[in-house]
Amino acid sequence: MTDSDALKRLIKSKGLKLKFVADHLGLTSYGFSLKLNNKQEFKTSEVLALCELLEIRSLKEKEAIFFKPKDDLKSTT
Repeated sequence: MTDSDALKRLIKSKGLKLKFVADHLGLTSYGFSLKLNNKQEFKTSEVLALCELLEIRSLKEKEAIFFKPKDDLKSTT
C-alpha cells in the first residue's frame, strides 16, 4: 500500500505538479490518481521511475512510501 500523503508531500516539496508526474510515468491524470489513492498498485517500473524523479535514494524511504502496511488488518483464520 502506498503512503499517499507522504508521496504527495514529496512531489510538492520537489516543486512538481501531479500532472507532470503522471506524464513522466506515461499515465493519464486519472490513472495516476487511481494509483496514488490505492485503487490500483504501482508497477515496479513506475516505482523505480518515481524514485529517480523524486530522488528517493534510501531503502527505508522507499519502503515507507511504497510499502506501507495496510491499516485494516483482517484475520485470515
